This record gives sequence, structure tokens and C-alpha cells, in this order.
Amino acid sequence: MGRFRQLLGLEESATVTEARENAAAANHQAELLAESVADLERMLEDRGWKRLSAAGEHQFSRQGLREASEVARVMAVANPLIKRGLGIRQAYVWGQGVGISARATGDEGTQDVNAVVQAFLDDPGNRAALTGDQAQEENERALGTDGNVFIACFTNPVTGFVQARTIPFDEVTDVILNPDDRDDPWFYERTWTEQRVDVRTARMVTTERTAYYPALTYRPAQRVRSIDGHPVMWDAPVQHVSANRLDGWKFGIGDAYAALPFARLYRDFLADWATLVKSLSQFAWKATAGNGSSSQKMRAALARRPQGDTIPANENNVGATAALGPNVTLEAIPKTGATIDSESGRPLAAMVAAALGVPVTTLLADPGQTGARAVAETLNLPTRLEMTQRRSLWENALRAILTYVITQSVKAKGGPLQGAVTRDPFTGREVLTLAGDTDATIEFDWPPLDEVPVQVVVDAIAKADTTKTLPPVVIAKLLLKAFNVKDADEIIDELTDDDGNWLDPYKQAGDALGDAATAAFRRGQDPAAVLRGGDE
Repeated sequence: MGRFRQLLGLEESATVTEARENAAAANHQAELLAESVADLERMLEDRGWKRLSAAGEHQFSRQGLREASEVARVMAVANPLIKRGLGIRQAYVWGQGVGISARATGDEGTQDVNAVVQAFLDDPGNRAALTGDQAQEENERALGTDGNVFIACFTNPVTGFVQARTIPFDEVTDVILNPDDRDDPWFYERTWTEQRVDVRTARMVTTERTAYYPALTYRPAQRVRSIDGHPVMWDAPVQHVSANRLDGWKFGIGDAYAALPFARLYRDFLADWATLVKSLSQFAWKATAGNGSSSQKMRAALARRPQGDTIPANENNVGATAALGPNVTLEAIPKTGATIDSESGRPLAAMVAAALGVPVTTLLADPGQTGARAVAETLNLPTRLEMTQRRSLWENALRAILTYVITQSVKAKGGPLQGAVTRDPFTGREVLTLAGDTDATIEFDWPPLDEVPVQVVVDAIAKADTTKTLPPVVIAKLLLKAFNVKDADEIIDELTDDDGNWLDPYKQAGDALGDAATAAFRRGQDPAAVLRGGDE
């Protein structure tokens, strides 16, 4: 009968039943595995780790980068280690300032390119957004938290003057790259909320806007007016400065990202250490009584003791006294075995310092113990090289912006410079040629990161001057740099004529005094009195 039911399809064979049971077991194991993975993910979230979603296998998604920057910004304000680490980095890079000038200063019949450069650098709006001390600090800290700084160059088409403004990282949603070259950005997509006052209704109007900004190096011959119905801001190209960007990434990531988990752990360690010390301070003495009645008397006596931070002293000012019976013992609680060493958390702080690229002794503002300062001294060379590289990153960005400033001064009808802008046939990029064989080179003068005494530098400059191989202008620039004089270019302008020739201040003073003596002689006065500084 069973065989007959199998033939009719009313009953499963043993093989089919076994296969069905194996499939059910496999599904059950898969469900258990999925639950285990979900449990692991929940454990990571319970520990306070924010998982960043990734786009494919190559880079963090835009939302993941936004979340990372938000956490880093909060920690840069609230966490002492992150705050000091980012402050040290920006002090290394911008703390001593930088001298920026164009090589062409209008001498020998060439155009005054340096005047155009200095006008851009000294503009109040540009100083507030890019070239001023506060702007440099804010932008370097933005690289530490966001890993990206976007500088839009708003250009006046008539005069060619450029105003630099930064775009918040949260507003840049995507980077459109050259489809044939991922290292060649074309456009930056920006989405932001604009608020303005309607003059007719006197109410605040909020508008969601989207626009595309071309990259600073992307100036095609044919330019579209809009992309997907959104305008293209051709008069405001963007220079993108990014840090810690891997190959193929569109965006960078902040310096503080790798330090965040260890900064949290170090904060928790110090909180636990403070709790331990506080708990140990609650119990200083242990009283032991021989019987029950003695214990009750001891508790009553301790309850009557004045409560407070200190024990009142007796009339002899030698501290509090205790009168104990023969069966009562009072002794201090030993601290043997209690771990109260705060230096045990130093490796966590060292991980924060390693992530930020600064010495741990500098990060903690404490030389530490057991030769920690000597260990930190070995990090000076790597630290200097890393900060020098960050300086070079900013130098390249500023050089690209200043080259654009000079180019627009030539292209604008009312621009101050003359020249020609052609297009390279191979790359398609604009090539600038100034009239009169004027050099468009821009020079950056960064102070050394090494702590060299000023006297040593001045002595070296004085010895170099005795060789008579360097022009006086170069010696003056070196001396101004040694004394860290800001706006040294203005002083150099006062020491040179319109053609860039050196004006010796001592010779000028002597010539003026000789002219005054000659004039006195012609008037019938004693020229010696003039030379002596007399009134005759």
C-alpha cells in the first residue's frame, strides 16, 4: 500500500524526505548565523561605535563622511586631547605665518604682478575667509575634523578681482569627475538652504537651492549654463583642499577620525580613575571592637564625630585624638593592591598622539616620567616632515588660486595686467603668458620649524653679507624673515625705488645732510654747524 501511494505521488520517498530535512537544517543554520552577525553589530553599536556605511568597496558614503565630521567637530570642542591635538597641528602649520609674493614687482619695465597678488591677500573679505590668521586657523581645523575645505573664487568679470569664500563641507554633496580621468574634477554639486528677507512681506523666506561649481582648473571652451535644471556658477570656480584622501576617493577624511575611539577610551579611563580615588578617600580608618557592646559604642562615637572635609584639631593643634578602650583597635586602611596610577592610561593618549601626528608629551602638555621627553624628541623629525607636507598642501592650493587671480587680471577688460591666455592643445587647459616677458612666479617663504636662535641666524646673514655676493635686497629679506616681521614686502617697497633698485638708508641720510650743508654755505652760514647738528 505504501509503495502504491508513492507511485501515485501521495507519499514522499526516503530520499526526498532526507533532502527536505537537510534543506531545513541548512536554513536553520543560516538563520542562526544571520542572528549572530546581527548580535555582533548590535554589540558594536552598544559600545558607542558609529558604523559608517560605505559606497561599494572603495570609499565612505557621503552620509558616512557627514556623520564622521559631526562627531569630530563635537570632540574638537569637548575633548581636551582632540582639541589640543588639532590646535598643535594648526600652530605648526600657520603659527609662524608665511610670506607670499610674486617675483615680478614692476622693475625693469615689467608689470607689477606682486601688486595684484598683495591686493588679493590684503582684501578684508579674503583675509576673513582665506588669508587672515583666524581664517588660516579655522581652515586647518576644518581639515582636522572634516578633511575637506572648498574655496570658491567669486570673480568680477569687469575688473578681474577675485573674492575667496569657503563653502561648508555639509553643503557639497557630490564631485563630478572627468569620465576618462578620475583625478580630474569637473564640477562640485552644492545643495544648501538660503534664507532671505522678503521686502514686500517683511518675512523670512527659506529656499532650498542646488548649483554646480566648476573646478578651478576646469575652464572648457564650451560651457553649459545648467545641469539637470540647476545653474552652473562659472564665475565662482572651486579649489578643493583635502586631507587623508585615498586613491580613487572623491573626498578626504579628517585627521581626528583615527583618534576618536582612543580619545573616548582615555576620557573613560580618567573618569574611572577619578572614581576609584574618590571611593578610596571615603574610608580612611578601620575600627575593630572586641564584643558587641564595644562595637555599638564605637559606632555611636563615630556618628557623633563632626562631619566635614577635615577632622577638627585639639587645643594643641596636633590633629584629632581618639580615646579607645582596651578591646578596641583603630588603624588606617592599607592601600596595598589598589591601583591608583593615572600613568597607566598613557598608551591610550599615545594612540591619540600617533593618529594626530604629534608627540605625546606635547599633546599632554607634560614631559612625563622615565625619560618620556627623550622618547618624544625622536618624533621631532617625523613631526616636522608631516607638518612640512601639510604646508606644501596649502601652498599648492594657494598657488593655484593666485595663478587664477593673475589670469583673471589679464582676461578682464579692466584688469591691471596685460598678456594673453591661450589653450593647451593637449590638455585643453588655459595657459597664461604675461606681456613684456613678465615672470608670473609666486614665491612662498615659510619660517623653519626648527627652533634656531635668532642670534645664530643673524650672525649667519651678517657673514653672508661680508662676501658681497648677495644683493642688499636679499639680505634685507633674510633679516626681516629672521625677526619674523609680518608684511615684510611693504618694508622692502620703502627700501627700493620704482625700478626695484636698493635705496641705502644711510647713504640717503648722508646725502640729505650734505645737501643741507651745501645750502647753508650758499646762504653764507657755517656748514660745519649743520654737520654738527647746530642751529647756526
